Amino acid sequence: MSVALLGTGPMGAPIARNILAAGVPLTLWNRTAEKARAIGGGQVAGTPAEAAADVVLTVLPDLPQVADLLPGGDGLLAGWKAAGIEEPVLVIHGTVSPVAVARFAEDCRSRHGVTVVDAPLSGGIIGAEEGRLSTMAGGPRDTVRRLLPLFELYSSTVVWFGEAGAGSTVKACNQIVVSATVTALAEAMALATAAGLDPEKVQSILAGGLANSEVLRQKGQRWIDGDFDGGGSAKNQLKDLNFIAEIAKDSGLKLPLSASVRGAFELMVDTGDGDLDHTGIYRTVLGQSA
Repeated sequence: MSVALLGTGPMGAPIARNILAAGVPLTLWNRTAEKARAIGGGQVAGTPAEAAADVVLTVLPDLPQVADLLPGGDGLLAGWKAAGIEEPVLVIHGTVSPVAVARFAEDCRSRHGVTVVDAPLSGGIIGAEEGRLSTMAGGPRDTVRRLLPLFELYSSTVVWFGEAGAGSTVKACNQIVVSATVTALAEAMALATAAGLDPEKVQSILAGGLANSEVLRQKGQRWIDGDFDGGGSAKNQLKDLNFIAEIAKDSGLKLPLSASVRGAFELMVDTGDGDLDHTGIYRTVLGQSA
């Protein structure tokens, strides 16, 4: 089957490199074409239509950006028709609303014959580079089974959870833990700094006990260096927390920790730090304490 990847940003680029390194031909498209060309080894398409393949992987921030790829003469729908691809598969690797993606998947199936698989990722940029992402998939089980060899080129764990929307619900569960852990570590580093302690030494203690985590391993140096540029933005973290609130409301649940963390990230974004890595919540904590 032919494969294309649309969205060669911080996560999409290393995923593309892992696919190409396995010898799989790959068509690439990015709104900024230079980022797609910089990967090397893939065929760069000028439009989404030119990138239409049997399987199209999208690594984009949210569902509206994916939906925008479909219509028009330069869109995927026109490209699939021109290529004679009758049963295309559209994979959504971004973090999106489970409710919205379930509706989107049904609309794509009923109106266009496109099978949508929502397959959000966890593991961050380092996990993408090392090919050890966790992929949580929702969609037709047989389709996900056929995609498994492809997903395993950049994932160490792939699990199917149910129909479209299920994968994004699992990602919401994942993001509760990630956002809370980032915020807890930021508070710990703020407390250590306020007490005049060496944050690097404090982190060595955390890493040696129950407080250790993948977040600490990947992100710990940011608090030591005070460098919060790049990485997964606070705006995206807040977007995830809003999805969590949406799911909790629909389920009749109250999630007090998630609500508290959501409030902290709302403040971070409102005070102008939304483009920083989510570990920059440290700055917000210090600002609240001042």
